[in-house]
Amino acid sequence: MRLAVIADIHGNADALRAVLADIGRRGADRIVVNGDVVNRGPDSVEVMRLLLERPDVTFTLGNHDDLLRLWQSRSAALPADWFTDPFWGATAWSAEQLDRAGLLDVPQDWPMTLTLREAGLPDVLVAHGSPDHYRESLSDRTAPERVAELAAGSGAGVLVASHIHRQADARFGPVRVLNTGSVGSPADGDPRAGYLLLTATPQGWQAELRRVPYDRAGVLGRFESSGLLRTGLSAEIFRDEVLTARSLYTPYWSWTESRAAPRDAASWAEFGRRFGAPGT
Repeated sequence: MRLAVIADIHGNADALRAVLADIGRRGADRIVVNGDVVNRGPDSVEVMRLLLERPDVTFTLGNHDDLLRLWQSRSAALPADWFTDPFWGATAWSAEQLDRAGLLDVPQDWPMTLTLREAGLPDVLVAHGSPDHYRESLSDRTAPERVAELAAGSGAGVLVASHIHRQADARFGPVRVLNTGSVGSPADGDPRAGYLLLTATPQGWQAELRRVPYDRAGVLGRFESSGLLRTGLSAEIFRDEVLTARSLYTPYWSWTESRAAPRDAASWAEFGRRFGAPGT
C-alpha cells in the first residue's frame, strides 16, 4: 500500500494541483487530507471541490475547517469581539464563499483522527494536530514524554501530524513522529508544496517527505483579483506567508497579544521594522 498524506492546503488551488499530479506519478493508492483544506488563501471553494470529486480521498478535521463553520454560525466558542474586529476580514470572506457554494458544513462529518492498519506493521495514527487537539503540534521538537503518552493512549507506532507548516521526521524510542508540512503555505523558507508519502514494505513504513515546485504567480495574483486582499490586514499577512514561505501570522499575533496592541496597520508596520516582515 502507498498512501499520500496532504494537509494545510489553505485555499491554494495551484499548489494542490501540483501535489495531486505528483501523487499520481508516484502511484499512491489513497490520499488522506489531514485538515486545513480552507481559509487563508483565495481558492477555498475550488480546493474543496477538487478534493470532494475524488473517490480516493479521506479527510480529517483541521482547525481552519472548523473555524469557518464556527465563524459563520457566530458560535459562542469564539470570542465575541472577533466578529466586529476588522482583522478577521479574511476569515469572514472565506466563510461566506464556502457558504454560498453550499460547502461550509461539509467538514462537520470529518473525524479528528484516522488510524491506518496494515498487517505486520505498526498502526499509523493521523491527526491534524494531535489526537487530543487539532491545535497541538507534533514534530521533532515535541517533548519525548508527550510522544510516549500519545503513543500509549492510541497504541500507534507512527504518529502523523500537520498544522505547523513544517515537515519533520523524528524517532522517539520505538515511536516515529512525522509531520507532513504544508501544501499551500509552507513556513520553513522553502516555497515548494510539501506532503508525506508512506509506503508499506516488509521492513516497515517507508516515509518520504516530498516537495513539489509550482508557479506561485497565479495564487498570489488571485489574492488581489478575488477581492480577498481588500478584506484587510490578515489577508495581506496570508499573502506574504505564501510569498516568503515564512510564518508571519502566528508570531505577529503573539507579539501583539504580549503588548496588548491592536492588530492593525500601525502595529504590523512596527512588527515589520522589528522583525523584518515583508511589505512593512
